[in-house]
Amino acid sequence: MAKLPKITNTYFVAIIATVGGMLFGFDISSIAAIVVTDQYIDYFNNPSGLIQGAIGSALAAGSVVGSLMAGPISDKFGRRDSIMFACLWWLIGTAVQVSTRGVGSLIAGRVLNGVCVGITSSQVPVYLAEIAKRESRGRIIIIQQLAIEWGIFIMYFASYGCGFIKGPASFRTAWGLQFIPAVLLMIGLPFLPRSPRWLAKVGREEEAIQTLADIQAGGNKDDALVIAEWEEIYTVLVAERESARGWKKFITNGMWKRTLAGMSVQAWQQLSGANVIVYYLTYVFLIAGLQGNINLIASGIQYALFIAFTSVMFLFIDRTGRRTLLIWGALGMGACHLIIGGVLGGYSEPVPGGVQGNANVTFKVTGPASHTVIAFSYLLIIIYALTLAPVAWIYAAEVWSLGTRATGMSLAALSNWIFNFALGLFTPPAFQNIQYKIFIIFGVLCIGSAIQTFLTYPETCGKTIEEVELLFSKGAPPAWKTKKGGSRLEAEVQAVLDRKHAGETVHAELHEKEEAV
Repeated sequence: MAKLPKITNTYFVAIIATVGGMLFGFDISSIAAIVVTDQYIDYFNNPSGLIQGAIGSALAAGSVVGSLMAGPISDKFGRRDSIMFACLWWLIGTAVQVSTRGVGSLIAGRVLNGVCVGITSSQVPVYLAEIAKRESRGRIIIIQQLAIEWGIFIMYFASYGCGFIKGPASFRTAWGLQFIPAVLLMIGLPFLPRSPRWLAKVGREEEAIQTLADIQAGGNKDDALVIAEWEEIYTVLVAERESARGWKKFITNGMWKRTLAGMSVQAWQQLSGANVIVYYLTYVFLIAGLQGNINLIASGIQYALFIAFTSVMFLFIDRTGRRTLLIWGALGMGACHLIIGGVLGGYSEPVPGGVQGNANVTFKVTGPASHTVIAFSYLLIIIYALTLAPVAWIYAAEVWSLGTRATGMSLAALSNWIFNFALGLFTPPAFQNIQYKIFIIFGVLCIGSAIQTFLTYPETCGKTIEEVELLFSKGAPPAWKTKKGGSRLEAEVQAVLDRKHAGETVHAELHEKEEAV
């Protein structure tokens, strides 16, 4: 049977692959826009506190499971095929949600969807990092974040529109729309190339070289860049085959530094509190006095801001250091949280029956205080869209070695989803019990994130993912002394060109099969 033609333009590859991120976005806003509608509140008996927390965090619970299985599946069957496998879980989970008869089946459907999101959220960045050119890796991976945001935006306003449908058909229609991106992704995946680094890892070297040539040099296997990058990939691969195996490889020979960096940057993305705003901004705006359709539209504006400012970073992400964005982003978000918490603490008043009858929102502010809460909620989202939202995924995908990348990124995503689950479960009861203090907690955590980033995250911008190995090796400079750029690949390419000019025949060489794993 003839092989399907492959897309080798990395931007088009990224656009198709990151529909996996759009699935995550669809699920987020399918809940965010629905939880304040009368149809949802009436059908599910006004879920609040721990019950609403369980519904909101069910996706994250499934994502923990998906993250755990993602690495072994990706290493065995490939990055691309692991994404296809994930889509099957999404189709089943969406079917369960659409046919729900109560809270239990709704939670079950979201858990199944979460398994898909756990796999795609960890393996799409791995896939993109392994096919991207060094100078555009940040832009390629940031498309994943943009896909999440477009998914949130599209689904939010689709769900808002479905809110005008009477009865349970309102939320069933909204949740049924989630079939569409999954089917489109499954159609597009067979046209994507496999990761050349995964092909090299499993011993399919000829395919690896050809794929690398297709991506980097229009199919020319004798291009100097292809030869230099292949030699670098193979040198690192040989070294990794001689290193520790099993779970020890995530700890020994300095690997614990990478494991700490990859997992903690994802944890901090959640502990920054931004996703609490993304999930429950409708609650925050109820506190600030916005009700009904005005609340839903005002909450939807945040998603437009999300897309606009992450799009700005698409243009600058590979010109700005990862450390700079992570540190200043965390400090800016921390300031926003502390201001919101201070205003709510100083000017809020109790509403025992819940604002607009919503049992999760038992206090409110009015006047200038409410305007301040709204303004700094928007500002927090803008800062997040410019910094932690895209950069945490980029950095987590960059820090692993070839032999640990699939499972390592699974661990990083696992860290993200564990905290996502915990915060999703914690937030509705927190609004009821500790109220404004939740924002103070997130403000302090953001400051902690900035401190750890300064001390332990070396700069990876502008380096090949093989060169990142040196930043975590013994004798590497302290994180705060590392700089963006300074790749050695240009020198290696020039060395290949010099050999060619000297009359030497230079090719991307195949190696003995017994060396492959």
